[in-house]
Amino acid sequence: MFSIFKKFKDGLKKTAQGALGGILDLFSKKISESDIDFIEETLYGADFGWDTTSDITEAIRNAYKREKELRGKDAAQIGSDVLSRILEGSEGELKIAQNAPTVICLVGVNGSGKTTTAAKLASLIKKSGKSVVLGACDTFRAAANEQIKTWAERLDVDLVASSHGADSAAVAWDAFQAAKSRGADFLILDTAGRLHNKENLMNELAKIRRVLEKNDPTAPQNSIIVVDGSLGSNSIEQAKAFDKAFKLSAMIITKLDGTSKGGALAGIYRQLKLPILYVGLGERAEDLQKFDVKAYCNSIFGLDEN
Repeated sequence: MFSIFKKFKDGLKKTAQGALGGILDLFSKKISESDIDFIEETLYGADFGWDTTSDITEAIRNAYKREKELRGKDAAQIGSDVLSRILEGSEGELKIAQNAPTVICLVGVNGSGKTTTAAKLASLIKKSGKSVVLGACDTFRAAANEQIKTWAERLDVDLVASSHGADSAAVAWDAFQAAKSRGADFLILDTAGRLHNKENLMNELAKIRRVLEKNDPTAPQNSIIVVDGSLGSNSIEQAKAFDKAFKLSAMIITKLDGTSKGGALAGIYRQLKLPILYVGLGERAEDLQKFDVKAYCNSIFGLDEN
């Protein structure tokens, strides 16, 4: 648990020290009503959203009414506890197919980090002793094939790709057949980034799902949206649109290490109730970490592991 906590604490440093830095300054002192107002402002500034911010500050105010000697660290612990309750049930696990390969399909808008996430997932799966094939279904972005090809070579995993502009559903079909024939445990499909409000592009995602279902009626077992955590509440409408088109099963939230808006994760989960499988806390493959509620909440509020 120590290494997991340290990765979360390091990865969420910008949120803890940036938007919430003022709360950490209150740790050793008794807080006042104005301090609670300040906590409310900083939580909202960190993109926790109004509902979560209100729940946390109401709990702190109630504690302050009972105990006027309440210190900043006590308030931070209350905040962490409330946030933990809000995120209860949010830790997710990959769904495993009864018959290999287990299919992981990554969707989301351009720039969310899908291709890098696909590679990091492949690395984690390979390190666990399982075999994996990557499918390059992002046939619309000119550099996409080269990017995922570079990752596949670096990780020494099989890749199924086609030419720029090819039918992405056909690539998904070929990738599934290749993974099946090679006895691979997992197939990870990196789909094209697209605007969630472009119906024709979303229809292409539905076509990929139909192609996979022809190979295995239960596929894809994992329909995962990759969300850029720095975009905050803007991600919620995106995810709703992708869920309608592709029946999402979970989400991965990336780029939390590069933003002071790390509270957005709570709002996204609160709205969507999709399990969070992993969070991106850095550039390296090992910085894609399984989501841990306690590590996240304590790190956000600058608390030590306990």
